[in-house]
Amino acid sequence: MNGTDLLVLGVILAGATVYFKFDTWKELIFSNDDDISASQGGSNDIVQMMVDNDKNYLVLYASQTGTAEDYAKRFAKELKSKFALNVLCQDVENVNLENLHDLPSNIIVSFFVSTYGEGDFPDGAAMFEQFLSSAHLPNLNFTIFGLGNYTYEFFSMASEKTLKMLLEAGATLIGNLRSGDDGKGTTEEDYLAWKEQTLEALHDYINLSEASTGFKSSFKLSFVDEISNDTYLGELTSDYLPNHNSAPSTVDAKHPYVAPITQSKELFKSVGRYCIHSQFDISNTSIKYETGDHLAIWPFNANEKVDQFLSTFALQPDKIFDLESLDATMEPPFPCPTTIEAAVKYYLEITGPVSRECLSVLSEFAPVEIKEYVIQLSKDKDAFAKEITDKQFNLADALLYLSQGKPWSQVPWECLVEALTIITPRYYSISSSSNADPNSIHVTSIVECNTNKYTDSLTLGVTTNLLRNISLNINDPQSTKIMPVQYDIMGPRNLYGGNKLPIHIRHSTFKLPADPSVPIIMIGPGTGVAPFRGFVRDRVHSVETGKCNNMGKMMLFYGCRDENDFLYQNEWPEYSSKLDENFEMIVALSRVSDKKCYVQHKLKEYGQQVMALLNQGAHVYVCGDAGRMAKDVQHTICEMISQDKGISIDDANEMIKAIKVSGRYQEDIW
Repeated sequence: MNGTDLLVLGVILAGATVYFKFDTWKELIFSNDDDISASQGGSNDIVQMMVDNDKNYLVLYASQTGTAEDYAKRFAKELKSKFALNVLCQDVENVNLENLHDLPSNIIVSFFVSTYGEGDFPDGAAMFEQFLSSAHLPNLNFTIFGLGNYTYEFFSMASEKTLKMLLEAGATLIGNLRSGDDGKGTTEEDYLAWKEQTLEALHDYINLSEASTGFKSSFKLSFVDEISNDTYLGELTSDYLPNHNSAPSTVDAKHPYVAPITQSKELFKSVGRYCIHSQFDISNTSIKYETGDHLAIWPFNANEKVDQFLSTFALQPDKIFDLESLDATMEPPFPCPTTIEAAVKYYLEITGPVSRECLSVLSEFAPVEIKEYVIQLSKDKDAFAKEITDKQFNLADALLYLSQGKPWSQVPWECLVEALTIITPRYYSISSSSNADPNSIHVTSIVECNTNKYTDSLTLGVTTNLLRNISLNINDPQSTKIMPVQYDIMGPRNLYGGNKLPIHIRHSTFKLPADPSVPIIMIGPGTGVAPFRGFVRDRVHSVETGKCNNMGKMMLFYGCRDENDFLYQNEWPEYSSKLDENFEMIVALSRVSDKKCYVQHKLKEYGQQVMALLNQGAHVYVCGDAGRMAKDVQHTICEMISQDKGISIDDANEMIKAIKVSGRYQEDIW
């Protein structure tokens, strides 16, 4: 066995050690606005919360981007409204679970757990994971729903680990674990299938029986006569109301910072396709990021989509309303009092895919002539997919399509508030370097905008079209008129004037090696090149400042359609001149000849160099499309290892798994 083989074997053993000792190590490391939630003023002991608020069912969620939270709250709402249960729904990050063993056995706990990255728990669930690793819960009866993406190596691992640790703690599973798969786009149907099976299983434990079939609001709706300084007109937090009007001292997912976009430009040269480079100014703030992190951008809805929604439900946009919870432990889903127009524009997700569950709730108020059809459609998975999902309808599109343009004027406003999800931030891989660009954050976004052939309305990316609107406003304000949709870019009370948007940072594990002498292989077609621009700028900064005298080789495999779509084309030669032989960029142009050429083909073409770097301990980074590209790249690398080492494909796959666990193979895919 030669030195190279010993090195590879060492990597495998290290990865295996990390994999099998992961829980033990993590325990050592960590030993040193809720919709149906307990009030913030009381104890955060979960059992005490249940007692103080007279609850008889508990829902806990561990969420990274808000999806698990959304499904947990939906499940809690249904248990409350349909089955008259007193449900407490909480984020595991905000509660103390030490006394969970004291929870009476007749109280069921439903867990909703997202997987983040390579099988990890969400950032806020570290203490939850630690608690479960040593818990003793023989009286606990629970259900569990997981969320993940099959394109990642350890799909839904966090929920599987939660299940394993709960069973080892003596708890009893009701029903089965099922996971929603974002990679296949089936999360909604996976959840509905799990819910149906779980509710059936719960009958045997708590004699679950339906107490209500119609919509019953969780809130008391009242109307306000006039706007005051305490009225929200789209502000995300009270920090930006006229009485406060100051940036939050701590910027996070609950307290975004309204940041100026100081530079923005179009990157594509092709006609009809757009890719926007945006630079957010964070100077004079406490915001810190690291190269490889994500930027969360809080969008709002386009004027045309807002008008369509208001018209569909015959809503009065200027009406000012307030929501008062009928349960002392609940809070409104968004800031109140506010106007109906502000809620539709800034707080509600009105352009996303329609769920069968949402249509089921609204079917009670459908126009009489189609009511029975709508009810049946909401119950038929295949028919719903054909009639609604496959046509890429948003809610207004779907309802007007079903009613042949007739408004759904009988839907109560409270029902819409509870049936729709809240608009959430969109996450973008940061394309700048925290060392080279400490006072600005760069993002790279392809604009999505297509005409729906069934309705002639636009199916669009909310944030990307907003960023393009702002880009046009910065560079040529008159040209904003050519936008297919318009945005109120001044924002509530002109808060976004000067081309600003709310942002916060989501930290990532997608990082350069701590040792700059370690070589790296980067694979990123399209906007997947974004974090690698940050990586390269980081290394260039190290050279320019004399911080690195022994730099490892950087190979970047980049793919695009043709020269017109070549992102940052003018920058790469400059970086190359400064990094010299330590940087090599290989470009795959997929549409310049009859034979398609993608990054995986270039990987194979440069296989000898790639394997030489891998055998030197190189780190591999893959960013971009999870559905196909990431899998094709991994398969190609697997074949290269198999051939180089003279081992089977299965053994090569196991080697890649070990490398992933050790942190040498990282993915930032979507």
